[in-house]
Amino acid sequence: MVLSKELVNKLLDSQRPEGLTPLVGPRVDHADHVVKTALLGWSELAADHMLHFEVGDTLPALVSSLVRRSEFALRTHTIACAGEGVIGDRVARRARIYDMFIEAALNLAGCESDWARFEPSFVDKALSNIVGALKEWEKLEERELGEPCILEAVIERKLRKMEKVNKGKSLVAAVAKLARERLEPGNLAVSFMKSMVDCVRGSFYRRAYEQGLCKFGNDYALGLRFLRHLGFVQVSTNPVLAARAYDDDPELWRGFEEYARRVLAAEHPEWFEDPESYSDELAMEATRYALMDNFYVFRVPFILSGYHDGLVSYQLNPLIAHDAEKSVEAVKAFVSRLERDLEVYDEYLWWGYDVPEKGRPNLVVKVAAAYPVAMEIVERINEMGIGQNITLSYTVSQEVLLGASALRGMARAIGKGLLPTQTYDTNMSGRLEDHLREVVAADLLLKGLERVSEEERLAILDELASKLGVKPEEWGSAKSRGIRAAVEFLCSVRVLGRSMVDTRFVQALAKTGLFGSEEETAKLFSEWEEAVRMSGTLVAKRVYEIFFAPWNRSKWVEYLVREVGIDEEDAEVVLDRLDLLPASKRKPADTLLTLSSRNVTNTEFPDHQLNVEEAAREIRFDDVRESILKPVEERYLALLRQVPDFVRAYEASPEVNELLRKVGVKGDYGSGGISPPDWPSYGPCVKTLNEFTGAYTSFRWRVVQLAKSIGSKV
Repeated sequence: MVLSKELVNKLLDSQRPEGLTPLVGPRVDHADHVVKTALLGWSELAADHMLHFEVGDTLPALVSSLVRRSEFALRTHTIACAGEGVIGDRVARRARIYDMFIEAALNLAGCESDWARFEPSFVDKALSNIVGALKEWEKLEERELGEPCILEAVIERKLRKMEKVNKGKSLVAAVAKLARERLEPGNLAVSFMKSMVDCVRGSFYRRAYEQGLCKFGNDYALGLRFLRHLGFVQVSTNPVLAARAYDDDPELWRGFEEYARRVLAAEHPEWFEDPESYSDELAMEATRYALMDNFYVFRVPFILSGYHDGLVSYQLNPLIAHDAEKSVEAVKAFVSRLERDLEVYDEYLWWGYDVPEKGRPNLVVKVAAAYPVAMEIVERINEMGIGQNITLSYTVSQEVLLGASALRGMARAIGKGLLPTQTYDTNMSGRLEDHLREVVAADLLLKGLERVSEEERLAILDELASKLGVKPEEWGSAKSRGIRAAVEFLCSVRVLGRSMVDTRFVQALAKTGLFGSEEETAKLFSEWEEAVRMSGTLVAKRVYEIFFAPWNRSKWVEYLVREVGIDEEDAEVVLDRLDLLPASKRKPADTLLTLSSRNVTNTEFPDHQLNVEEAAREIRFDDVRESILKPVEERYLALLRQVPDFVRAYEASPEVNELLRKVGVKGDYGSGGISPPDWPSYGPCVKTLNEFTGAYTSFRWRVVQLAKSIGSKV
């Protein structure tokens, strides 16, 4: 039978992976287990099974056995001799074997081989043998089918999946594009593997991870497997990103619809009889389904690091973020469901290995620091051994008080013999920066407008609105709410963008004469823009100094010993499991100025990763090593201290100062920081919570509509 690329893809689309059920049937050895798991349609899981300390020196022998078994399977179940009834199965078998070997090779080329403690010489030998096997099987296809259409289809499907990440605006998509350009007809296996391995080993992130410059995470739910090869060990999501994952990958939505019909409707028929009453449960399941591949991808670093790395963030329902009891109960429900799925997955992943806690979720729960009750939620969840990603946090007050709550919770966990999971203390630098830019721009424009007549004022604003492309109906609505509302609307990120040095804006303010000529106004705005761009980084540096600077670190260890009653060694473990997480980046400097070999994980948007790769070409690692502790020019602080909302973010609050006195941390961190009762009303908290709440309710509505459709057909 003649196979075309189109027919191969059609056949592969029709061959769905078998659902994972508790293992049945014999597994002779690890190679046998890998091949059988791959043939079930779980080629990535099969490849990951090879990553364990116990493989050690047997790695070359394991790869040799895999090649032998696969060689036999490929040559026994030939395509040319297949009838129509079995051709789809045989195409799928071959594709799954190819896919498993490609994934195994990338694991060996990536950081995974370090995590599994493989000897480099064994890695190189195994990698060479895998590429050699793929090359020979490519020739086998050419002889048998005229062209290697199955191998080509496997490679093409991998590249397409990578290109979906952030609709192509990502480091992962850029790697796929480069690999596609380097593909050589007649030499597909070698050219593809060489390109991919070169991209893995040549990446800034991989080199930075290897040299202990910092750890990194992904601020997006797709593309994780490739990033894991570079050393990425965390993924941060929220309602916005969970919904975006479904938008970027329509197959994901179709998969959830099938899962909802087949599994959820059987387990919870009441959800589909009255979806409105179970809307949060349905939204939780849809989010969990979107994140399951994330949990699977990061099982390897999570287990091999002893629950220190490989974490996946799950955002708590923002509608209950102010309620400790409901939040804690929601966490328990999510963990229970997740652990059930991971237990089965781990049965395959860790078959034959000594793994003490199969099924333990590699989960960090996102707790919104927008409410004072977050301190209680964080402490209680950590005490159960469940890590956090403390989010909606922009200020020294939030990050220090909640970080201390996490430390106390982890200390209580370890005090009763429970090894805590990593926790992240997020610094949402870009969102603070966005807020302060809006505040500064609006303040300057209002001051300028005070100098002119009402008629001139309206003319300046109307012209600015027109130049910024504001729709007449939107502008009319903004003006109807008064001059301040109109100015704040024009200075918002949505309208003005992320720079005050915008010619249209500069010209508008110059017309008021407040700062002199247009050139003088532009110069002043450039200075303000530079300062505002450093605001989030300044907060991150201060929080890191308070917790982890060499002169403060030991104080926190002593505090945990006194406060909770654990010993010093356990206190060191606890402190090591709290990382500052610089997030919501806007520019490469947000990463390059917050690097540390300890207690920092930088989480990156997919397009931000591209920008960092580009910027990193111009720097030496030694210039940015431990950059989190390096000071920033005082001129930025001099300007920013004129902005009350920056002072509230940067200085300690009375509650923080009291805590630091108790811990023994000395230093003048000010006292103008925001206190917990005022967290819910702080500008960035309000804006982000509104965005997350809107995204959550919109996503929940979409899931409910699907449930109604399913319910009407049951």
